[in-house]
Amino acid sequence: MDSKQRWIYTSSAWVASLCFVPIVWAEDSAELAKKALNPVAAMYSLPVQYNWDQKMGPTGEGMHSVTNIQPVLPFTLNADWNLISRTILPIIDQHGHAPNGAADKSGVGDITQSFFFSPKEPTEGGWILGVGPALLIPTGSDELLGSEQWGGGPTAVALKQENGWTHGILANHIWGFDGSPPDDKEKVNQTFLQPFLSYTTSTLTTYGVNTESTYNWQSREWSVPVNLMVTQLLKVGGQPLTVQVGPRYWLDSPDDGPQGWGFRFAVTLLFPR
Repeated sequence: MDSKQRWIYTSSAWVASLCFVPIVWAEDSAELAKKALNPVAAMYSLPVQYNWDQKMGPTGEGMHSVTNIQPVLPFTLNADWNLISRTILPIIDQHGHAPNGAADKSGVGDITQSFFFSPKEPTEGGWILGVGPALLIPTGSDELLGSEQWGGGPTAVALKQENGWTHGILANHIWGFDGSPPDDKEKVNQTFLQPFLSYTTSTLTTYGVNTESTYNWQSREWSVPVNLMVTQLLKVGGQPLTVQVGPRYWLDSPDDGPQGWGFRFAVTLLFPR
């Protein structure tokens, strides 16, 4: 068995084992499952999320995959407030977006960096809140993979968790900062809306649905994928993590954007404090 075959065998065995690892939980396992669904939970975590979409570009034959690395870092400000840092670093692979492979690119996209000031305790009505700034950082490794401009704006999240249900919304709006973007780029001016609803069972399996809708105020176009997700909380070698998988369907997108069905797979490492 050569090294490549050994790697494939080891990876396949590890993924398969996630489905069969016996689950021995501490008393706080249900609370950990709730925190894993809370964007502003005071818990270190490292989500790695893979998204695949198709039917893109002028001919409808293009595809792209985006692997989002999304570390979450909580900081205690005082007895009443936390600061939650959420980073999204996309690694992009796209093909077939233009004739002769002119748009076939792989590399890093722009970072979205959000900071949420969040009360440590929910409101009297049970709502968990967070608000703060979001920044667009032009880290794209190629002009086809990024906006080539800095941006920023407000972001907020509100959610409620009770009787196994989690529901709420995360939103932001980002404007490109003053200064002209490159000639072939439009200025960033977009709103992101992510309403979400999920239910967690007694076996710590979560069934969820959300949209990650973006409205581009420059082109007056929506991008609206609907994600149907199944998430399982596990422990592997003592390390708590969640594994998530499910399809996505594009209800609306620009003419050269994704169409039809896509796919998502994610693993999130959890580090309770």
